Amino acid sequence: MSAIRLDNLSISYGDTTVVHGVTLDIAEGESFALVGESGSGKSTILRAIAGLAPEWTGTIELLGRARSHGVERAVAAQCQMVFQDPYGSLHPRKTIDATLSEPLAIHGIGNRDKRVEEVLTAVGLDRRFRFRFPHQLSGGQRQRVAIARALMLEPKVLLLDEPTSALDVSVQAEILNLLKRLRREQGLTYLVVTHNLPVVSFLCDRLAVMRHGRIVEVADVGLLKREALVEPYSRELLAATEGRGGVLDGAA
Repeated sequence: MSAIRLDNLSISYGDTTVVHGVTLDIAEGESFALVGESGSGKSTILRAIAGLAPEWTGTIELLGRARSHGVERAVAAQCQMVFQDPYGSLHPRKTIDATLSEPLAIHGIGNRDKRVEEVLTAVGLDRRFRFRFPHQLSGGQRQRVAIARALMLEPKVLLLDEPTSALDVSVQAEILNLLKRLRREQGLTYLVVTHNLPVVSFLCDRLAVMRHGRIVEVADVGLLKREALVEPYSRELLAATEGRGGVLDGAA
């Protein structure tokens, strides 16, 4: 079954259409990347899937179920988003415990203490972080908390919007290794937005190259690794990012 299916998806902000007729089919358990330069519509697609971009036409299906416009509780239980800036996405006046407990309270899920500690352990943070505030954590620790929050409802799909680009290079590989391990252990499906092709090579199975709100190429990541992408724009994008693989130093 498809984890995510988009059919002729167009997304607008007011009178401006920023995504044009995108069609994609992402399998359960797959890690799929949307790549392209800034403004190509990558993050807008993630926001529409998450219910944060209400003006769209076409079809968005998650795990075989078509979603409506706006935020849906049933969708939130199956699909969560991790944002680019781990500091901006965490409430500065809430402890990590409060942040992680909130989704459980909203969805009426009990046994919160046990669940919070389990998820903290899963992302590599021990219980001493539980009652700290975001400003008391490093950037990498905050992103681990953001990932933990996304996992609280045990979703099947994670939407990852530039999950390492706001972090120091020294910790980017740690987060990529964490994401790879979580996908393997929990059978997650990833839709990753990034402009960093070495990240795609490490984390993903397939990719779609976007330009001006349209998909210009869908390819297996093996073609990316062999520098054998077909479309001229895809090759230009690859050439522009060559030599920027430092993010993966230490990733395995």
